[in-house]
Amino acid sequence: MSNSTPHTPRYTASDALLTSLQEVGVSYIFGNLGSDHADIIESVTTAAGNPGMKMPKIVLCPHEGVAIAAAHGYAQVSGRAQGVFVHVDVGTQNMGGGISNALHGRVPVFIFAGLTPCTIEGELPGSRNRTATFWQDVPDQGGIIRQYVKWDYSLRTAKNVKQIVHRAVQIAESDPKGPVYLTGAREVLAEEAVATPLPLEKWRPIEPAALPPDGVKEIVEALMQAQNPLLVTSYYGRNPAAVAELARLCDRLSIPVIEERPINVCFPADHPLHMGYLAAPNIAAADVIVVLDCDVPWIPSSKDVPNPDCKVFYIDVDPLKDTIPLWYMPSERFYKVDTALAVTQLNRFLDTAAPMAQGKHDARRAHVAKVRAELEARWEKKAQMPADNVCTPEWITACLRSEISDDTILINEAVTNATAIFHNLPRNKPGTLFGSGGSSLGWGGGAAIGSKLAAPDRDVVCFTGDGAYFLGNPSAVYWMSRRYKTPFLTIIFNNQGWNATQENFKLLHPEGGAETLGDCISLGPSADFAKVAEATGGALAFTIERADAVPAILKQAMQSVRAGRSAVIDVRIKSL
Repeated sequence: MSNSTPHTPRYTASDALLTSLQEVGVSYIFGNLGSDHADIIESVTTAAGNPGMKMPKIVLCPHEGVAIAAAHGYAQVSGRAQGVFVHVDVGTQNMGGGISNALHGRVPVFIFAGLTPCTIEGELPGSRNRTATFWQDVPDQGGIIRQYVKWDYSLRTAKNVKQIVHRAVQIAESDPKGPVYLTGAREVLAEEAVATPLPLEKWRPIEPAALPPDGVKEIVEALMQAQNPLLVTSYYGRNPAAVAELARLCDRLSIPVIEERPINVCFPADHPLHMGYLAAPNIAAADVIVVLDCDVPWIPSSKDVPNPDCKVFYIDVDPLKDTIPLWYMPSERFYKVDTALAVTQLNRFLDTAAPMAQGKHDARRAHVAKVRAELEARWEKKAQMPADNVCTPEWITACLRSEISDDTILINEAVTNATAIFHNLPRNKPGTLFGSGGSSLGWGGGAAIGSKLAAPDRDVVCFTGDGAYFLGNPSAVYWMSRRYKTPFLTIIFNNQGWNATQENFKLLHPEGGAETLGDCISLGPSADFAKVAEATGGALAFTIERADAVPAILKQAMQSVRAGRSAVIDVRIKSL
């Protein structure tokens, strides 16, 4: 009979880090792990044999750009921050523009990166043992992305890891939400920690901020007295539950709503007061404008700006855009508030206010109906089968209508072709449309994976262009899609070039010779994009060059996705 004492695993800083993330609601860690994560890996393997030790699931990402995009997509659908683990300075840099997207999209993400070991002679467990650990020692690793995160810090001891994780997620999930960045050296991750429970109710995000009472009164009175009011929004729908409250407000005051290049469903597309997706033609005529969660409601250098007598009320979770150094939109009032709460306040004020004159209701609704009818006629004309049989984004999206449901999640990274999605696949249900909120391309594929993980019972369709597809690391995306059973449909609007670059050139140099741009914009001859997905992730691959082939292929592709296999359709539209 043995008298040996059973081995009790040490509880380390790595254990505390991972279990704390589980406690605060992180379900997945999208990771590309390296030599700095040895103790993280040890913690994961220990937890696998210990049912009582709960940790987030690791999703291995062959590229860090896909990792942060997936965490971004998951958070948008679920409302909860997810984890991204990357390898020291190089992995941090490889997240690239995904950090910018998370910041400007106000999406909570918890990022952890190892630091190169802080000892080199074996003084502590985890000391440097490879040449690369010297190359990865930089003066200020956090400085790589400090201007793109809300908070950054480095673990210095195992004794307060749980408190630091709770603080980080509290900051990430407090409005305006955004990414946070934590680092830790191997020596710290290997230290023994104490498993101290922390009450979650003591670490909640900040409470929603409200409009001041006099502000509520001023806004409602201005809207009731206006002859031509307008409400412009882009990301109000980040809280899906709030959309119905906005529809109620606009119904009560007959306020036209424009979703200016939305990154969420902010207002039901079939609502009679929905007036399209381009604010510019309506700005100059408005006498009262409510900007509700929108970064750029108009372009100040254009002719489509508010008239001098227009009253503008800027109601936003982030009304001064302090992460954008040069930004201003002169307004009557700026309110930094929880916009869902603000809209509720306006509705409560109306509960006891005298109703607006019926004549104003009639005039406003008649105006919107006229504008809607004109817009819809133009959209419908563009959505017809092309006479020359050359595919168009409008035809593709119109054909897709019959293959998706109201619950289908659309991931929009179509850039210059995004309006075809808005017009022909109108979204009425909150939480069914997402954009990155930023300007860094290559986000769509990773975001689709994260969205599917967050909503496994819903279809996901990702729209992208050929340029964005290149930047999205498709080999990593479709490998992950197969491994983690997250099938989705990708539609590539392939114009064999950078159309945004060409359009901007023409705006600034209208007399310039766009036909000579050549290597500045051309991506021809086209790569075989669908075959890349087939080779790396077993996706069903299609390339379409004739418009009459579109309906049948869309049907086959959606059947494949619902059967568990991703599909990619490379649609050859008119080349630049």
